[in-house]
Amino acid sequence: MHHDVSLISTLAAGFALALALGFVASRLKVPPLVGYLLAGVAIGPATPGFVADVQMAGQLAEIGVMLLMFGVGLHFSVAELLAVRKVAVPGAIVQIAVAVALGFAATHAWGWSIGAGVVFGLCLSVASTVVLLKALETRGLDETVNGRIAVGWLIVEDLVMVLVLVLLPAFAPMLAASGEGASAEPPANLGSTIALTLAKVIGFIALMLVVGRRVFPRMLWWVARTGSRELFTLCVVASAVGVAYGAARLFDVSFALGAFFAGMMMRESAYSHRAADESLPLRDAFTALFFVSVGMLFDPAVLWTSPGKLALTVAIIVVGKTVAAVALVLLLRYPLSTALTVGTGLAQIGEFSFILAGLGMSLQLLPKEGQDLVLGAALLSIALNTALFAVLEPLRDWLGERSELARRLGARDDPLAELPTSVDAARLTGHVVLVDHGEVGQRVAALLHADQVPFVVADGNRAVVDQLRREGVAAVAGDPTDPAVLIQAHIARASVLLVTGDDTLRARRMVDIARQLNPAIQVLLHGASEDEAALLREATQGTVCVPSAALADGMAAQVLSWMRPAATRPHGATAGS
Repeated sequence: MHHDVSLISTLAAGFALALALGFVASRLKVPPLVGYLLAGVAIGPATPGFVADVQMAGQLAEIGVMLLMFGVGLHFSVAELLAVRKVAVPGAIVQIAVAVALGFAATHAWGWSIGAGVVFGLCLSVASTVVLLKALETRGLDETVNGRIAVGWLIVEDLVMVLVLVLLPAFAPMLAASGEGASAEPPANLGSTIALTLAKVIGFIALMLVVGRRVFPRMLWWVARTGSRELFTLCVVASAVGVAYGAARLFDVSFALGAFFAGMMMRESAYSHRAADESLPLRDAFTALFFVSVGMLFDPAVLWTSPGKLALTVAIIVVGKTVAAVALVLLLRYPLSTALTVGTGLAQIGEFSFILAGLGMSLQLLPKEGQDLVLGAALLSIALNTALFAVLEPLRDWLGERSELARRLGARDDPLAELPTSVDAARLTGHVVLVDHGEVGQRVAALLHADQVPFVVADGNRAVVDQLRREGVAAVAGDPTDPAVLIQAHIARASVLLVTGDDTLRARRMVDIARQLNPAIQVLLHGASEDEAALLREATQGTVCVPSAALADGMAAQVLSWMRPAATRPHGATAGS
């Protein structure tokens, strides 16, 4: 065979070994991604035997990141992103600053230059998109308030890193000079460089919001009309990869960010769920290849040549960043569960760290040892992150049982957790308690408001509750499975408890609390499937709506109205009225 088969050999070796070691990891009750990482180490240049094409694997892994972020965008609307901005923006900036400070302090103790310390700290400051999303999806947290805060936080980190990647070459001469003790003056064109970078990012976002929001849904509709599943899948993949590449080439933003906004714009289409399903198999396969490519970059020699430095680097990522995130979320008056979820999810580093380390080496700011420490810490922090998520719930329960402070933090003394005294007392008797103000909750709230039915919203997102209060809607913030939250919603005097979310376990807890406080309350719940609806009906004795059943009833009613003989229609009615 005379032609180059590096692509085929890399795919074959990467997928095969990832499958084998991922299966072994799963049998050992370890997340499969640990097996994927070890597969990369096995076929990387630092270990004997077959060596795959590292550069090729890295490019294939980028496709996985694009498809993953595209899928996230399909489930993450602009409104949801703006809803978490009050915690995500300050949180991401403060956590980056803390990580840079800790990394710089460590490198200063090691005798590295100022430039090396800054680059090293930046490498430790940004979490992996792939790892976070996989962790949230595995535990069903991606659609929760806590999951959305973590994802929004990470998106802000990505935007900051886009700015860093563009500005670092401009600052490189100054950072290098400072390390040599020479005079370090800011580059003359620094202001124009920053302005150009911000203009490009803002221009890309504006283009996607103004043009992409109209083009992508219409394009999906055109392709779907052909009836070809192959064309539909091709349209989805081409949109994700094409926009990501175009964003990187034309606007100098990351592939991940470009694909994310492409998904957000395509969310406006009625075919967004189908688009997510069609891209899922490719996304999972290339995500596995991403972890393989990370493992290929790791040199195991750092484990015995610099164990102390590696341990300190991992501690900064896993402990330092987590403590900073948890403290900041608590300061912003979010409950302990939110703080622990966000802090744990961001206690690792990934793809941006590798890009920054490579750029730092090319600019002669970061030594080779620095890149090895970043890669080693990434591998270890990713493996540790799965263990941290596994103990998250038990840790929160353990703290709640043994610490009065933890119990107070779990039920924050938050002004938004209490209804304001300005709410009309007459509207707090015989009202509806509406849990979760998501897409379904918003539609229900609008219909209740139109019919002048009094209701109180209970939602875990403080930003949502704050906005509702600005609009004059009675709302309380907090976890609705906490009795204090439902008490503040005056569940004892309510007529109906309406839960729009489809989390069966949470719904049962809320019903149990509501029935203890108000045995006569009517309960209306959302079942994700017929099986779950049957279990909910049996456990709660309430009314359970299933989306598919409601859709079928609505469609059947429309067909029957068309097929009903004209003589039996009400006077003046027409078919379809």
